[in-house]
Amino acid sequence: MLELTGKTAVVTGAAGGIGLALARRFAREGMNVVLADVEGPALDAAAAEIGGSLAVRCDVSRESDVEALAARARERFGAVHLLCNNAGVSGSIGPAWKTTRDEWAWILGVNLWGVIHGIRAFVPGMLEHGAEAHIVNMASLAGFIPLPGAAPYGVSKRAVIALSEAVALELKAKGDRIGVSVLCPAAVATGIVDAARNRPEEYGGPVAEPDPALAGIREVIAAGMSPEEVAERTVAAVRERKFYVLTHEETEAVVDAYAGDLTGRRGPRSYF
Repeated sequence: MLELTGKTAVVTGAAGGIGLALARRFAREGMNVVLADVEGPALDAAAAEIGGSLAVRCDVSRESDVEALAARARERFGAVHLLCNNAGVSGSIGPAWKTTRDEWAWILGVNLWGVIHGIRAFVPGMLEHGAEAHIVNMASLAGFIPLPGAAPYGVSKRAVIALSEAVALELKAKGDRIGVSVLCPAAVATGIVDAARNRPEEYGGPVAEPDPALAGIREVIAAGMSPEEVAERTVAAVRERKFYVLTHEETEAVVDAYAGDLTGRRGPRSYF
């Protein structure tokens, strides 16, 4: 997908972090931008910054919200050419057997079902309008390697990779008009570690204060790659129709090591 100017992009999780950086970057390309997020005030601020954009409050774990997002995007801009299923949450730290059912449901609902809902809501329209289009799904390095202490997050991201692989092949069988990229970043300086501030009541409600148990992870995240750099690499991937996108070059060796353990039938280990 080489030409972005005048096309329409939909970005979930667009009120901050990578999503906001993507929205800004697409706007600079001259695209119409639809920003979706569950965090209302931050979403309104982002839309005010990006003139001419459309802001839609959306909980991607809810199918009806994502279907409404697709309808609003079509009403405002017509065809959607670029879908970024970016919204994501991280959750608490602890062994899988101690992680509550609500925590599992919340993380899988946003990270995995949010992507599923996005594909179901937008791909039929992309196929119908027939123009060149692209889908970007947000996974993680944790989708390739074990992440002890954060099993729900790792499970959700590995599933997004598997889903993206299947959808890419399914769309290729339909022709070559819709590309797919799956982003697998390592640490990026975003607020994802404190995503529980937006956790719905049905899954335990929001956490008002940052969890001190996450202080070490918060430091690692804060020192990570800038969201703006991830956005630059995403635009390049879309233009090149690149499928696997390891935004951090240093993680290529990590993925290669995991692949070697897989082909060698060796058990899981720490890769850091």
